[in-house]
Amino acid sequence: MLIWRKVMKNIILIGMPGSGKSTIGVVLAKRIGYRFLDSDLLLQQTFGRLLYQMIEEDGLDAFLEKEEKINASISGMGQVIATGGSAVYSREAMEHFKKIGTIIYLQLSLLAVEDRLGDLNERGVAIREGQTLQTLYEERIPLYEEYADLTIACDQKQIREIVEEIEGKIR
Repeated sequence: MLIWRKVMKNIILIGMPGSGKSTIGVVLAKRIGYRFLDSDLLLQQTFGRLLYQMIEEDGLDAFLEKEEKINASISGMGQVIATGGSAVYSREAMEHFKKIGTIIYLQLSLLAVEDRLGDLNERGVAIREGQTLQTLYEERIPLYEEYADLTIACDQKQIREIVEEIEGKIR
């Protein structure tokens, strides 16, 4: 544990909405003594609106540009960073994350994602008009896999189990 703390490399969590990035991130940060940063909350604080409001009022492309700007500007070490599910659409942001930390993909089946999500619009999910959750899932999975340094299968696991598995792999 001491060696890991000395390095202080960031841990960046990616995955579908509902995969538990924020919840797992908070627990993991407490467990390893890191700060926690939620990039969606940072985005909302920076622009003074909720995610769904930015998407509705500015359009999806403008939202993704804002998200990219925020993600590419995150600095510091010793943080667990929970990203928005759409962070992987920005090559610039993901290359930045690769430089400042270890990217962990929280993998969840489509069925589990469907079970966990409520109204996609209220949640601020970056989804194009006419797109279904299934097509969104199929579009994003290859991107999560491309950028991940580690993949953690999360189906039918408790938060504690996932956090322990991550901690075991990053040591």
